[in-house]
Amino acid sequence: MWVFGYGSLLWNPGFDVAEQVVARLPGYARSFCMRSIHHRGTVDHPGLVLALDEADGTSCEGVALRAAPGTEEATLAYLRERELVSSAYLEKELDIELVDGRRVRAVTYVIDPDHDQYCGGIALEEQAQIIASAVGGRGPNTEYLYNTALHLRELGLADSDLDWLVRRVQRICS
Repeated sequence: MWVFGYGSLLWNPGFDVAEQVVARLPGYARSFCMRSIHHRGTVDHPGLVLALDEADGTSCEGVALRAAPGTEEATLAYLRERELVSSAYLEKELDIELVDGRRVRAVTYVIDPDHDQYCGGIALEEQAQIIASAVGGRGPNTEYLYNTALHLRELGLADSDLDWLVRRVQRICS
């Protein structure tokens, strides 16, 4: 079983990973388009987390994570508890392209654009202001941003919006 990671799954998969390969998901863009009311914010002060927004002509680079053999059922149960806590994500099996040329189907969590927590199109400055101050059950929204951007850089996957957000949020917080 493969899982596509593009946000916190990059640095905190939470399950036993047998193989990790850089991968690309066509037709979706990574962005801070989901209000976080559990993990990185609250109902009264939502944070922002990354989600995959379906869009023609785009793609998202991340990692394909293969669950250790024999752990597939437990991995899926864990991911559903973690990712579907508010039903803002939709669980899909999508084709992804691994950097080594393989194509695999992967469990992928994408945003439901009809859900109340969807907030696509927020300007980067507004995203930075929200991320700088939000805190949820899994900690500060800044931690989520910094860890995701760091791990993307370590994988050699450039994301200019995340890099800009890191610099801006650091200035706001200093």
